[in-house]
Order: sequence, then structure tokens, then C-alpha cells
Amino acid sequence: MSTSAKTIGVVGTGVIGAGWAVRALSRGYDVVAWDPATGAQDKLHSAIERAWPAATKLGLFPGADQSRVDFASTPEELASRVDWIQENAPENEEVKRPLLRSLAAASGPDTIIASSSSGLLPSRLQDGCEHPERILIGHPFNPVYLLPLVEVVGGKQTSKATIEAAVAHYDDLVMHPLVVRHEIEGYLSDRLQEALWREALHLVNDGIATTEELDDAVAYGPGIRWAGMGTNLTFHLAGGEQGMRHMLHQFGPALKLPWTKLVAPELTDELIEAMASGCADQADGRSIAELEQLRDDYVLSVMRSLRPLDLGAGRIVAEREARIHESSAVQPWNEGADIDAPLELYSAVVEPDWVDYNDHMTEAAFLTAFGWASDKLFRFIGIDEAYRGAGHTFFTVETHLNYLREASLGEPLRFTTQVLGVGDKRLHIFHSMYHRESGELLCTTEQMLLHVDTGSERTAPILAHPAAALAAIAGAHRSLPKPDQVGHTIGVS
Repeated sequence: MSTSAKTIGVVGTGVIGAGWAVRALSRGYDVVAWDPATGAQDKLHSAIERAWPAATKLGLFPGADQSRVDFASTPEELASRVDWIQENAPENEEVKRPLLRSLAAASGPDTIIASSSSGLLPSRLQDGCEHPERILIGHPFNPVYLLPLVEVVGGKQTSKATIEAAVAHYDDLVMHPLVVRHEIEGYLSDRLQEALWREALHLVNDGIATTEELDDAVAYGPGIRWAGMGTNLTFHLAGGEQGMRHMLHQFGPALKLPWTKLVAPELTDELIEAMASGCADQADGRSIAELEQLRDDYVLSVMRSLRPLDLGAGRIVAEREARIHESSAVQPWNEGADIDAPLELYSAVVEPDWVDYNDHMTEAAFLTAFGWASDKLFRFIGIDEAYRGAGHTFFTVETHLNYLREASLGEPLRFTTQVLGVGDKRLHIFHSMYHRESGELLCTTEQMLLHVDTGSERTAPILAHPAAALAAIAGAHRSLPKPDQVGHTIGVS
């Protein structure tokens, strides 16, 4: 069974289906889509266009192109053309079951079919399908192109090999595949969300709180904690040094108090109106598209804030960045290869967490961007995770930034790198940041770095391969003119 599908079928192109399409396209894969709704093709292209800026900020793999999507005329045609099928029909067994049977009959026996169902039992969905052992649930979370969680749920006839292939497939899309070990309605995450949702409906229905107050109660408190640790580890900390055991002894008796109502209230017209009008007030005139963009920006910011801590979705962001580096079209240096003068190894866009309240890049963001340019250089010469893991790395000892023009949110950037000098233990480099479209020079940095043995915490000679690469680059760059900013200090009149 395929574990690294290159052409992904998306059946049903609503919010979830479109999200799957964007995730696959941003991975550098082809997408074949089908949806019976009138105007579905145009709506899908519009949805991809709206989501593409967020996918770009998260990071695109080589070959990523939003135009690499084609529409099939029938689900059977789609099934015959793809390596993986992701079904996204409405959450209705009477719709999904005949559709899945058609897809199973028209696809090869090794083509895995995953349903994006948010709660239906896979055993019922796979019943009556040809080769039911390759059918399972792959339940994502909106927006699919950003949020990494996907619940993998097998049915009674799903094979172990299919579960393993699904985990590998979703990992290849840089997601967090969570295998639900026991088939159960609603799976795991939605059961937790439904409990919170039911309580919110009761609180609105009883006139206790508005939708905005309830959202504030999550967004300003537990929601921030949940982003990195979830519920259980968060409550484990509430127990102090004795952890969850003490927490349950101390607060457990409160679970018997009538604080919550697990049964949902009747969805009367009045309750529906209260919920709808409350959310309309919160939207404050902003369109769904505007709110989607706002959501994408804050989701990216939260995930990136967790990245340095290697927590939750931040770990997935770091993994995505590493894989994009590995998939980069720039080939690592090899002896005798031609060397660009200067090197051009990195490009980016100005990201939401790089800007201040004026939407301009901050000083720290310039350092971050130049840091990524340095990382590209390191990977080019052979300094990667394995090299650092063996106890060798470069430390920056001096940096000079020269700001020439502001860079604003979303602007495209490209970076060039010039090796000014290299010694046994030191490296002297110069990065230039340009606007990728206008070619205007925005900022430069001159850096001096020392090679360090992290075990002894002392400077140490650069190892053979990167030393040879740096020597070759320095030789190729020797004829380049010295940039005007090199060696400058702040002038005071």
C-alpha cells in the first residue's frame, strides 16, 4: 500500500475537502478533486487561493503549486487516477456508504480510502465495500492546512497494514496522526469538544452567559494552556509536587457537585437565535473570509510560539521546517561542484510574528530571518542535525545589522550570502536581504562565528567536510567586491 502518495484524491470540496487539497498541494503533490455541487470547481479554486497565504507562511515544499489541482467528472474517474482517496462527503451514512462503495469498486485494491468523518463508525462505512480492509477514518481539524491533528480510526475489517500506511501517509503530510485504538462514535477529540459545547449551550440557554463571554472564558485562560499541554498534563501541574494524584484528591469531590450538565439542552428556536445572534455580535461586521484570515494568523503565531519549546503543534512546525530544508532544490556542496557567487539559498515572506503594531519587521525578526539564511548555509556545507548532535556547531560572536528600508507583512524576501573569510575555527559571512519582486536591498548583516565543541564548550577546528566546503566557497567569492557595509561602525558626529 502507498505510504507516500503523489496524487491525492479529494472527494467533496467543502471546507474540509478544500483544506485537504491545500495541505496536499503545499506538500508538493498533485490533487484530483470531485464534488457534485454546482460551481464546486470555482469554489475550490477560490478556497485554495484564500488559504494559500497561510500555507505559504507555514512553509511550502519544493514543487508546491496551487495550480496542481484537477477536477474529475465522476468519483469513479477520480478513484482510477489517484494514489490515496480522502472522502469528505456530508456527515450522513446514507450519503457516505454508497459513495465509498463506488470509490472502492473503481479504485485499485491497494488504494487506501480514508473518510474525514467526525464521528461515524468505520465498520459501518466499510461494510459492503470491495477490499474493506483498506478503508478507515482520517478525521482532521479545521483549518486542515494548518492544524496537524488527524485521528486515525480503523473498523473491524481494517487491516493493521492499512493503519500503518495511514500513519505514514499523514506523517508524510507533516501531521500528527493519533491512532484511536478502540472504535467509538465521535472518536477522541470531538467527544471532548462536544462536552464543552453542550455546557456552552446550557449556559446560553439558561441566560447565564453570552457566546462572547464563554469564548473569553476559554481564549484568555485554559485555551492558552491547552495549546501546549492539553487538559490532563495541565491538571497534573495543578496538583503541585504530587501531581495528578493530589489534584484528584483535592478537587475530585467537586466532580460530584452539580456544576455541569452533560445532556444537551433542547435546540429551541430561541436558543438557536441566541447562539446565532451572539456570534454575529462577536463577528462585529467581519466577513467569514476576514475571520478565516484572522484565525489563520493567530493559529500560526500560537504554533510558532511553541516551536522553540518543542511542545505540541510547535514540534510539528519544526518538523515541517526540517523536512522542507531536506526537500530543498538546493543541493548540498560536493567537491568540484559550481558555486554561485554570491550564494542564494533562502527566500521567505514577512510573517505575522515578525512584525510590530505597524506591520513592519522588528529588529528581532531581522535577526530571525538572517538566522534562517545562516541555517541554509550550514546545511549547504554539511552542518545539520547529525553534525550538531555529534557536538559540533557554530556560535555567533558578533553581528552588525544595517537597515536600509522597512519590510512589511507579507512582502516576499530573498537572501544572498557571501563568505568573506574562513579560518581554522572562525567564519566571517555577509547576508543581504532583498525584496524578491522589486530587487530593492532592504537590510544587510555582517557576522563573525566561531566553531565550537559543545562537549568541552571550547572553540575547535571545523571538521573536514564543512571546512573544505567553506574553503571552496571562500575561493569562489574572493573576486566579489567587498560590500560597503562591511566593517562599518556607528558614526557619531
